[in-house]
Amino acid sequence: MPFAVIKTGGKQYLVSEGKKIKIEKLEAEEGKEIIFDQVLLLEKSKKLEIGAPVIAGAKVTGKVLRQGRADKIVVFKYKPKKRYKKKQGHRQSFTEVEITKI
Repeated sequence: MPFAVIKTGGKQYLVSEGKKIKIEKLEAEEGKEIIFDQVLLLEKSKKLEIGAPVIAGAKVTGKVLRQGRADKIVVFKYKPKKRYKKKQGHRQSFTEVEITKI
C-alpha cells in the first residue's frame, strides 16, 4: 500500500489511501476534492522517493468530509502569592479529509 508525507497548515502528516485525517482548517466546502501538492516523501511499489524539499509533480488527492471544531481546552495561568489568576478557553477549528489517491 503506497504512503506519502504531506505538508499542510505548517504540519506534516503521514497518509495512505483511505485514511482519514484532521488537519488545520482549510477554506473548502464539504464533499469537494482537495489537492495537496507539497509532498515531502513518497513510497510506491517498494520504491522510496524523498523530496528536496518537495517532490516535483507529485500530488495527493483528498475529499473534504466535514468542517468542525475540537473539544474545548482550558488555559489557566496562576502566580502564587500574587493574586494573579487568568482563565481562558479555546476551541481549535479543523477540516477532516479522507485521502482518495496518491
